[in-house]
Amino acid sequence: MTEDRPAVRTEADGDVWRITLDRPESGNALTPAMATELAAAFGEIPEHTRVVLLLAEGPRFCVGGDVRSFADADDPSAFVGQLAHDWHEVIRAVLHCPVPVVAGVQGAVAGAGVGLMGACDLVICARTTKIRPAYGAIGFSPDGGTSWALARALGAPRALDLMLTNGALTAAEAHLTGLVARLVEDDELRATTEQVAREIAAGPVRAMVRTRALVRRAATRTLEEQLDDEAQLIAESAADPEGREGVRAFVEKRAPDFRNAR
Repeated sequence: MTEDRPAVRTEADGDVWRITLDRPESGNALTPAMATELAAAFGEIPEHTRVVLLLAEGPRFCVGGDVRSFADADDPSAFVGQLAHDWHEVIRAVLHCPVPVVAGVQGAVAGAGVGLMGACDLVICARTTKIRPAYGAIGFSPDGGTSWALARALGAPRALDLMLTNGALTAAEAHLTGLVARLVEDDELRATTEQVAREIAAGPVRAMVRTRALVRRAATRTLEEQLDDEAQLIAESAADPEGREGVRAFVEKRAPDFRNAR
């Protein structure tokens, strides 16, 4: 890879904002440049965007941090700590993205790549994908939200088993536990992910963002707290042009046009 080649590509395709990790020769390993460029990509989402589509070039989605750069650092603690800080800004950008985030993952997902995948709203996974935290193999503890994503999907005992034994999940296991939403054949990944992104873009994206907030908070809220939140957010949805369009379309027995609901 040349020094001036971007690590991340972006493209507006209608109302889909496509972000592509583009260091395939390194397995899209995380570097300071990639963290900076990925944060910028989420910060530059065009106003008309209705969904973000996160993809990766090459046979591997993201193998985690660039371990060679850790070894070459004069001060590994400072270097890794700063990289984790920068990467966490990326994870926050994904979590708080103003529109839904759909990801297509393939090949290998390891280390910080697991946290990135776990922060997305809907993950479509190629059948031969392997997911491995891998931190224990180099004597590190997790970062990038990896411990959060795994504990949330697997529960603490299974997440610890995976991380303490340097284990791996198959795509089928990740799907069964809910770490990924859909499982498809490898050669169908790109087309399926694109199709799902367009389906979501045609829907009520502001209601989807409210739904995302409810689902994420559900695990740490009581039912009483969740009911209060649901009442508030459904009222906001009813007042939103999307909600008004959806109700009108139902009454008029036609397909809703959420894209033009203002």
